Amino acid sequence: MTWLVIMINISYIVFIINNIGMVKKTPEFILKKIMQYIYSNELQNQYRMNDKDFTRNRKLKFPKILLFLMNRITKTLSIEIDNIIGVFNKDKKLKTDDHFTKSAFVQSRKKIDYKVFDVLSKKLTDEFYTDNTYKKWHKFRVLAVDGSLLTLPNTKELMEVFGSNQPHTKEPIIQGRVSLLYDVLNGFVIDSTLQPLSRTERDLAIDHIKHATPGDLILYDRGYPSFDMMYQHKKRDIDFLFRVQTNFNKETKEFLNSTDKTKLIELSPSITCLKEKGYTGDETIIVRMNKVVLPNGTVEILISSLLDKDEYRNNIFKDLYFKRWNVEIFYNELKNKLKVGNFSGNSEQVILQDFYSTIFVSNIQTLLIEEINDELKEQKGTKKYNYKVNNNVSYGILKNRIIEIFFTEQEMSKTIFQIKELLKKHTIPIRPNRKNERDTRKFDNRKRPKTLTNQRDAI
Repeated sequence: MTWLVIMINISYIVFIINNIGMVKKTPEFILKKIMQYIYSNELQNQYRMNDKDFTRNRKLKFPKILLFLMNRITKTLSIEIDNIIGVFNKDKKLKTDDHFTKSAFVQSRKKIDYKVFDVLSKKLTDEFYTDNTYKKWHKFRVLAVDGSLLTLPNTKELMEVFGSNQPHTKEPIIQGRVSLLYDVLNGFVIDSTLQPLSRTERDLAIDHIKHATPGDLILYDRGYPSFDMMYQHKKRDIDFLFRVQTNFNKETKEFLNSTDKTKLIELSPSITCLKEKGYTGDETIIVRMNKVVLPNGTVEILISSLLDKDEYRNNIFKDLYFKRWNVEIFYNELKNKLKVGNFSGNSEQVILQDFYSTIFVSNIQTLLIEEINDELKEQKGTKKYNYKVNNNVSYGILKNRIIEIFFTEQEMSKTIFQIKELLKKHTIPIRPNRKNERDTRKFDNRKRPKTLTNQRDAI
C-alpha cells in the first residue's frame, strides 16, 4: 500500500512538471517580475550612462526616473512634477516630501539609456509567451510588420540624426521611421524601432525577423516582398505571408490571368539581388500564390510559405491577411491616444526615451486589458454583442495608476483588481463585419504638421 501511495505521488509530480507551461500566467505574476527587475541593481548598473551615475544619495533615484517617464509626460513639466510628487507622497514606497526642480529631472534623465525601456518591454512579452495559452491561428503565433513616419521637433540635432523628406526647403519637416513587429491576435509589440529615414522599411523588417521564432507567421503589406525577404525567413524557419503587386514578377502576371486560384512556384534571386545581397544564384525557395477577391471585385495576390493545400485551403487566406489590419489600428492608438509624438524634450535621447517608454506602457495596458476582455467574453450571457474595454478611456485611466502597480505599498493584486474594476465600467460593444470605405485621396494635398518645440499642454 505504501508503494502505491508513493507511485501515485510520483505520477502527480510528473503531471505537474509536464503541465507547468500550461498554467496561465496572471498579469500580477508578470508585473511582479517586472517590478523586481526595475528595483534591481542589475538594471541600474547596465542602463545608466556612466558608472558614477546614481551612486550618490539623491532625491531622483534610478527607479523614480523610470517611473516618471513611464507615466507619460504630456503636459508642461512643472505640472507633471507636481502631479508625480503628489502620487509619490500618497503612501508609496518612493516617498518624497521635498519638491524637485525641472532642471534636476532633466539632468537625471540624461543619465539613463533609453534602451532600458525596450529591455523591460521585451522582458514583459517574454514572460507572457512562456505561457502556452496565448491566442494562435492554427499552430502559429501571428505577427505583422508595418512601418510609419513620426514627425519630430524641428531642431538641428534631430535633422542631422533622423533627416527629412524635404531637406532643402526653408522649414523642412523632420521625421523618423518607425517600424513594429506586432502580435495581431494578442496585441503585444514584440519589437519596435525608431530610426533615421535613411533606413528602409525592408531593412528594419529584416531586423525584426531576428526577434521571431519558429512557429511564428509574419504578415506583410505589398511594400515589403522581395526574394531576399522571403529567403531570410526560410533561413530562420519563420513562415510568412506577403501581399504583392500583381506585376511582382512574371509568375504573378501569368497567375493573375489564369483560372488557377492557388499555385506553387520556385523563386530565384534576381540580378539586382545577386549584386546587392551577395547571393550565388543557387539559392531558391518554393512559395505558394493565392488569389483573393475583394468585395469590389479587385483581385489581390498573396505569396506565402504555407504550401500544404489540404491543411491551408484557399478560402482561409483572405481572413488571415485581414488580421494584419490590427497593426494599423495599433498605430492609430499609438499616435492619437498614447500621443507618442507629443515629446517631452527635443534631444535625440529624450525622443528615444519617450518612444520606447510609450511602447512599454502600451504592452502593460495590453496585458491588463486582454485579461478583462477575455472575462467579458465569458460573461456575455444574453447580450447581443460581445463587449471589450474602451481603449481610448483605458489609457487615461492608467495615468498615475501605473505608478500604483509598481510602487504602492499595498498588495499588487489589490491594486490590479481596483484598476480592472474601474476599466470594466468603460466598455464598448464589438460589432462584427463593420466596414468603412478608406479614402486614400485625403492625404494627397495634406501638409504634414510641424511639431513645435513648445507644444506641451498646460492642462
